Parts: sequence; structure tokens; C-alpha cells
Amino acid sequence: MSGRVILVVGGSSGICNELAKDLIAGGDRVIVTSRSQATADAVAAELGPNARGIALDVSEPEEIAGRLASVEQLDGLVLGAIERDANTIREYDIARARRLITLKLIGYTETVHALLDRLTPSVDTGIVLFGGRAKDAPYPGSTTVSTINGGVDGLMNTLAHELAPIRVNSLHPGIIGDSPFWAGKPEGVLAGYQGRTPGGELATMADIVDAAKFLLFNRGVSAHSLNVDRGWRIT
Repeated sequence: MSGRVILVVGGSSGICNELAKDLIAGGDRVIVTSRSQATADAVAAELGPNARGIALDVSEPEEIAGRLASVEQLDGLVLGAIERDANTIREYDIARARRLITLKLIGYTETVHALLDRLTPSVDTGIVLFGGRAKDAPYPGSTTVSTINGGVDGLMNTLAHELAPIRVNSLHPGIIGDSPFWAGKPEGVLAGYQGRTPGGELATMADIVDAAKFLLFNRGVSAHSLNVDRGWRIT
């Protein structure tokens, strides 16, 4: 056992659930969140005795502090709660945009604020903010997503200054071929994306897990924005 306790916001599913599994396998204790307490508890039970679940919706920032009141001292924090959105300028949906902006920029920030008294003030403590490659690889309908993921890097920089010696980094996945979202696409959808990487293969969830652990635990890395996409779009 490492003795470390890591909170993984969004750890009940997808890539962040894979990260939670890996951290536990390495000897860490993990707290995972879901919007539903029942889901959080079920996922924690699947992860085993070194996991527990908390109900948390970071798109409702006024409730975050209360939801996190039971969290003990932390050695790391991963903010990976996301929602997908296609919101074009011609058919702009203000409510959807507001929710997504609140979730990532205000929700992430308030989560850190609420936990400041329990984040060990040490260079060994890492915070990882999940963004995405849409920040500099836009697509039709990505206005909100691209803007927010760019904002994640701005948030990372300010937090790295204010919270030092705690380290703060951001992680921007590209198209993750074996993630639940992409693996379920119809046959042939991923082929065009694969052809745009130098090796003809897309990044995997294991690649993201390794990157997240690097940013969490490497004592020499702070205020770093890391793209993980196997060189997508350089060919």
C-alpha cells in the first residue's frame, strides 16, 4: 500500500474509471464520484475495499463543498468529469453552453477551493485537470468545448501559481479508440482518424491512464499542458 489517497472526480465510468482501477492496483486508496450515490457506491464496490464513492455533480457548484465534506486528507486530485456537446453558432443553445462552462471552469475551480484544507501542501501532491484536444483542434459545433478546454489551461496556470508547492497540470486526450464513446461508433468511423496519426493507431485508455499518473506523481512537472493523441493531425 502506498498510503496515498486520490480523489477521482468522474471516476465512476470511462477513462477515469480505468485510472481508478490502475491506482488501486498500485496500492493507492481512491474516492470516485458519480452524480448518483447509488452508482458511486456500486462502482466503489466493484473496485474493492480500497475505494469509496461520493455523489457529486460539478455542474452544481453551490453543492460541491457539502458533497465533499466527508473527504479526508488527499494526496492527489483528478478532475475528469466531462459532458459532450455539439453546439453550433447558427443553432446556439445558451442553456447547454452555460451548463458545460459551469461544469468545467466553475465546477473544477470550486472543487479545488472546497478541498484546499485537505490537499497536502507538498510537491508530492498533484492535481490533474482533464481538458481535450478540441482546444486547438476545433470541429463544427465545438465552440463551447474548444473554448472551455482552452480555459482549462488558463485555470491550470493560475492554480499552479497560487497553490505551489502543490503541482497542477492539464491533460488533453485526443480520439481514444477504445474508450466507450469511440469504440461504440459504427464500423469505419475510426479509420479516417487512424490514418491521421504517424503510426496509424489511435491513443488508448491505457495511454491516458499512464499520462494522468505521470502528471499526478512526477515531482518535477507543474503547469504543464499535455496532449495525448499519438501525434494525431501532424501527418
